[in-house]
Amino acid sequence: MFANFFFDKCTLGKIISKYIVLHEGERCLMVLRPYQYYAVEEIINRVENTNKNGYVWHTTGAGKTLTSFKAAQLVSDIDGIDKVLFVVDRHDLDTQTQSEYEAFEPGAVDGTDNTYELIKRLSGDSKIIITTIQKLNCAVTKDYYNKHLQEIRNKKVVMIFDECHRSHFGECHKNIVSFFSHLQIFGFTGTPIFAKNAKQEHTTAEVFGECLHKYLIKDAIADENVLGFLVEYYTGNTTTDYENEKRMREIAQFILNNYNKSTFDGEYNALFAIQSVPMLLSYYKIFKELNPKIKIGAIFTYAANANQDDEQTGMNKGFASTKVDADELQTIIDDYNRMFGTGFSTDNFGAYYDDVNERMKKRRKEMEPLDLLLVVGMFLTGFDAKKLNTLYVDKNLEYHGLLQAFSRTNRILGEKKKFGKIFCFRDLKANVDAAIKLFSNNEPNEYIIRPPFEKVRKELNLKMISFLEKYPNVTYIDALKSEPEKREFVLAFREIIRGKIEAQIYEEYEEDDPYFLMSEQEYMDFRSKYLDIAIGHTGEDKDPSAKKDTPQPEIDGIDDIDFCLELLHSDVINVAYILALIEDLNPESEDYNEKRQHIIDTMIKDAAMRNKAMLIDGFIRHNVDDDKTGFARAKADGSIDLETRLTNYVSTARNAAIDRLAEEEGLPQDALRDYLAQYDYLQREKPEIIQHAIKEKKVGLKERRNILKRVMGKLRAIIETFSWE
Repeated sequence: MFANFFFDKCTLGKIISKYIVLHEGERCLMVLRPYQYYAVEEIINRVENTNKNGYVWHTTGAGKTLTSFKAAQLVSDIDGIDKVLFVVDRHDLDTQTQSEYEAFEPGAVDGTDNTYELIKRLSGDSKIIITTIQKLNCAVTKDYYNKHLQEIRNKKVVMIFDECHRSHFGECHKNIVSFFSHLQIFGFTGTPIFAKNAKQEHTTAEVFGECLHKYLIKDAIADENVLGFLVEYYTGNTTTDYENEKRMREIAQFILNNYNKSTFDGEYNALFAIQSVPMLLSYYKIFKELNPKIKIGAIFTYAANANQDDEQTGMNKGFASTKVDADELQTIIDDYNRMFGTGFSTDNFGAYYDDVNERMKKRRKEMEPLDLLLVVGMFLTGFDAKKLNTLYVDKNLEYHGLLQAFSRTNRILGEKKKFGKIFCFRDLKANVDAAIKLFSNNEPNEYIIRPPFEKVRKELNLKMISFLEKYPNVTYIDALKSEPEKREFVLAFREIIRGKIEAQIYEEYEEDDPYFLMSEQEYMDFRSKYLDIAIGHTGEDKDPSAKKDTPQPEIDGIDDIDFCLELLHSDVINVAYILALIEDLNPESEDYNEKRQHIIDTMIKDAAMRNKAMLIDGFIRHNVDDDKTGFARAKADGSIDLETRLTNYVSTARNAAIDRLAEEEGLPQDALRDYLAQYDYLQREKPEIIQHAIKEKKVGLKERRNILKRVMGKLRAIIETFSWE
């Protein structure tokens, strides 16, 4: 049925012409998913055929920004529509949405830095405008602003409200709706307000009308568009005197002890949601006293700002308007400035927020990330970061506030991130169950919440039992000669790896748990064999002496296997760590050879660094073994700069590898360099560059395919070996 509908000429033509977006930032074409397509179509149908309002219920993380952008864009093209406004309820979301829209189509929308700018946009030619509900309210209620809006107030205006579960139910919303004569409003939310969680206020349906389309969290998890949650509860100090200093100090120490386990040694990062600003300040001081090795920051809005974070935030009760001295926030910002070499203050709080935002997203290699951010309400809604995987909670959350906060952790990112991890220091189980039930149409929790550790532990042990029945010890792997045999081993052990990665993030997991049939040492031995097969399989010719055009019989091999090597990589073992070990070498000491070998062994044991071990071995030989006096002198006078030396060495070695590949395959060096340059920039392959170069060789179609497969394998090996972060 779906295929018949999708491949209908009219539908396919509409999708190609209207529902594809060129993402400028990622340089790729994005096609709207089915649920996004249907939601936009429902909004367009409403605008074209009725004056009714409506809202879209799409779970957090399902691509609401792209859906709303396409809705705004297509609605603005409808005859008779004068303005389309995208309305957010916080300044940070105003600028964030503007930048996201710009990525979809530069210049497609106009932002509004202040109310005066909004007036200019509304009375000018701008078709799509992004603004905050606060600026819009100011524009329509202040006489010296709204006198400029008398013409537009009687024209057809469509407003799309972002996160319509929050502040769109108050006086601001009423003022805006009553000002415009021909207004249609549409809301987007992942957590609607129903009678059950309305707290004597209006429901989403009362404000926006009927729900036009649903895409719930259980649907998104089933489609692998977002992750489920692992929710664990603290079993230490269980006093309900939450501000007890002993309790808070115990929790802070627990977080520091738990951080590496939960975030895979800092590969991801974490938020800590705290009940109130005073409690946040107390926690922050405790963390400082504990001399943490991780980088900790904090952020909250204080009374001088429009939105106040306090003990009511997240409880659907508004703000308690607690006054917070800006000096406390400035002290936190001063610590932040010393940590990262920045120069922020409460006077440029927006710039501080933007910097914290970027460091938490861990997107920019040149920007040192924050490891743990203490918050009260900020960052618990609207913040989207794939590298965030853990939320610690010492805060009363319920219903939409709870699910919004949890959903900061559940963005998809590779094999290692199996779920968003939530660690609660209060008994929120009843609240969690109620929230999941409400926002998943009463579906059972197991679709959304990960199973308890005992079940995961049992499943992993069953996989180990099955594996060891076939491969009783590691010597069996050495006897595997054929590709199909190796494939069978790789697939079986990959399941062990996946199960172990999932189990070890649970707090109850113990490395040497006697319950497991496979000991930790056995696991590491099999892991080494697995890596030998994975790293050794680079796409190189099995038999270099064989003619390249000799037809090879097709066998069930390992070419198409995803080895999931990211699961076996630790962020602790990175280039900085290896360079520190090298700098610590003393070629005149008795244990030099032992320490030198330790560096190589450390790399061999890590999946991501294993194929760089020979490169580092050559680097040490060139910079230490062959120049012991110069190495010692450079260390003594502080001019050693190993990072620059390594960069130069890797660059030279990479160029040599490219030259060898060009000569072996008879391809132009420029094509290979262009391919690698494009990969470095886009972080994805562009095989058409190599295909074009192969065409110039004037060989048959089958041979072209063989060459392409071979060359792409070798290029991937070059990328893996010579790429350093």
